[in-house]
Amino acid sequence: MTTKKQEAQKHEKSEDDESSEAHAYTPGLKVKRAMIIDKLRRLPIPGEVLHKVGDKVNYDTKIARTEISGDPEIVKVAMTLGVEAEDMGRFMLKKPGDKVKEGENIAFYTALFGLIKKNVPSPKNGTIESVSEVTGQVIVRGAPIPVDVDAYLPGKLVEVVPREGAVVQTYGAFIQGIFGIGGETHGEIKVIVAGNSDEITPDKIGPDCKGKVLIGGSLVTLEAMKKAVEVGASVVVVGGVRHQDLTTFTGQEIGVAITGQEEVGITLIITEGFGKMNMNATTFKLLKSFEGYLACVNGATQIRAGVLRPEIIIPHEEKEEEKGDTFALGMVPGTPVRIIRQPYFGAIGVVNSLPVELQALESESMVRVLTVKLQDGTIATVPRANVEIIEE
Repeated sequence: MTTKKQEAQKHEKSEDDESSEAHAYTPGLKVKRAMIIDKLRRLPIPGEVLHKVGDKVNYDTKIARTEISGDPEIVKVAMTLGVEAEDMGRFMLKKPGDKVKEGENIAFYTALFGLIKKNVPSPKNGTIESVSEVTGQVIVRGAPIPVDVDAYLPGKLVEVVPREGAVVQTYGAFIQGIFGIGGETHGEIKVIVAGNSDEITPDKIGPDCKGKVLIGGSLVTLEAMKKAVEVGASVVVVGGVRHQDLTTFTGQEIGVAITGQEEVGITLIITEGFGKMNMNATTFKLLKSFEGYLACVNGATQIRAGVLRPEIIIPHEEKEEEKGDTFALGMVPGTPVRIIRQPYFGAIGVVNSLPVELQALESESMVRVLTVKLQDGTIATVPRANVEIIEE
């Protein structure tokens, strides 16, 4: 016999289960042919914004500028001249705030009617920051280092953040990858394979690839990455890469911290995962349809908190009817997803079912799962936290 309280609890559980079956929310990668894209371009320290709201800019337009102090260098003036620290001031030729050039004398000492002469040259271009008659040392601060922030995207400024930067808005295609290396760059899209299952090999890369964003299929080999750098390609976009090849190419183990600062001569965007993995057909078709267009690319990636995905932005003026936000619907049977954890890392499929019951993992943790029908027809059961929606 059940009490009213037990009946109510059973009813509440039933409603929760029904809700869980109907919807599951998860972040995902965007693959959009047309959308409005806003990018905040910000200086690392306060400076000057060079444009105003409404101004049209190109991707290489400088929109903000500042200066970072140069490195300091200590010069042991008293010791070099052979005088006491408290007497050093009498022999200084420069005072704090004076600008100096490399090799220019900042102190001079003479004795015995000019028979003994000693001088102290500046070690670099810069400014005299301090003169200490306690330590006998002078600090020369290197010349300020200019820092400019460009627009990155061709478009217009829709907001200005005083002394910090501005928001650039453009309209175009937006494609997120699952992993990338290398920073911001630009180039014309060039498809160098016939289909999304083809590998990028060195023979597919020639002198005509210089400055281009190369689109491949399932894999880029180590030799092909080296060839792309050799000919001066700007970007390689491909479905997969072997982890060992990537480690050899970059010269370091790639972890889950922020990437994007690697100086390897090229930006690499992986759309599916590690190993040989066919690029999603929708992504490949979209990129191929924009062959010859300018692409703005950033390989920076962060997998942990504050997820940052590599991106390909293709500005264009083709208008497309809004289809709504896939994420607003959550996951339902038929939703395209990508698995982001082993043993199916990078695999693509569609949601097959969203079981209500909690299931035990190898760690004995009880979690909600879903079944995914992979592209080869396999049904995989994975935790819901291990997938992300592909927005198309």
